[in-house]
Amino acid sequence: MRGVLACVLGGLVIKSVVLRLALAAAVAIAASAASAQTLNTIKSRGGINCGSNGTLAGFGLPDSQGRWTGLDVDFCKALAAAIFNDPNKAKFVPLTAKDRFTALQSGEVDVLARNTTWTSSRDTSLGLNFTAINYFDGQGFIVRKALKVNSALELGDAAVCVQQGTTTELNLADYFRANKMKLKTVTFATSTEALKAYDAGRCDAYTTDASGLAGERLRLANVNDHIILPEVISKEPLGPAVRHGDDQWFDIVKWTHYAMVNAEEFGITQANVDDQKKSDNPDIKRLLGTEGKHGEALGLSDDWAYRIIKHVGNYGEAFERNVGQGSPLKIARGLNGLWNKGGLQFAPPVR
Repeated sequence: MRGVLACVLGGLVIKSVVLRLALAAAVAIAASAASAQTLNTIKSRGGINCGSNGTLAGFGLPDSQGRWTGLDVDFCKALAAAIFNDPNKAKFVPLTAKDRFTALQSGEVDVLARNTTWTSSRDTSLGLNFTAINYFDGQGFIVRKALKVNSALELGDAAVCVQQGTTTELNLADYFRANKMKLKTVTFATSTEALKAYDAGRCDAYTTDASGLAGERLRLANVNDHIILPEVISKEPLGPAVRHGDDQWFDIVKWTHYAMVNAEEFGITQANVDDQKKSDNPDIKRLLGTEGKHGEALGLSDDWAYRIIKHVGNYGEAFERNVGQGSPLKIARGLNGLWNKGGLQFAPPVR
């Protein structure tokens, strides 16, 4: 009797295991099918639609010939390089702060790379996933030297120009309330309108992300008449975002940034990447696709990271030419330096 009971119980256990494995396989197949949606759409279209700024020097700005440059622009080019081996397969769609999330939600763009702050409410209530932080920033102020103000704490009762519908507007109100200062907020639909109003003298100060201030200052009529105050009043982790529900695309966007950071850490540049393919370093071999199938797991070719570096460069190269010492902005690396050089840029390993 015990033997019969043991056989029955054993059979039930085996059946349960088989059912669980079958269910897991079905879920995996369904997830794989769903997760390939964005990548398949991009491949069928023949290019990526990238939600961009369009007015911010250093991050996303077209010139008079329609050629786009910027840190976020280079990120989108890196995505195109990873998928198509061609950075020119990235199309840039200029979006205002007001319409950027709707454009991503509706599918008008595949990825939003538009100096956008990662916050809990945006991450949880808009149907979006932020993928990585490609620029650690914080909010600051610019004022006229003639105002004789050396600190943001001296701006009590000042009129401040700010773009509405942004984290900047909320941070401004929070800062003045926390420091028990009176505030006169003058809001505008776009950053361009806010800056023009400040330049025309309608406000005592203009506020936005510190990185933005460096570029916006260059657009003022008399650049040397203005100073950026030393205070940084908020944390602004800026990074690309994608829609919920497509884990494969989420992974591709996330690992594109990580590949560029890892490349800088390993000393792999646009100029030496071909020589680096001959490296015996296991980490470099896996990153550049000469060992393992790490591209295949993303739905890409195994040399996906090589393509990124060959066409766009590593993170440090993109930073320096767009916002760093090789650009008019000349922003120091600071928090955006590598983790082993005092910064916060840290990428998981490819393995």
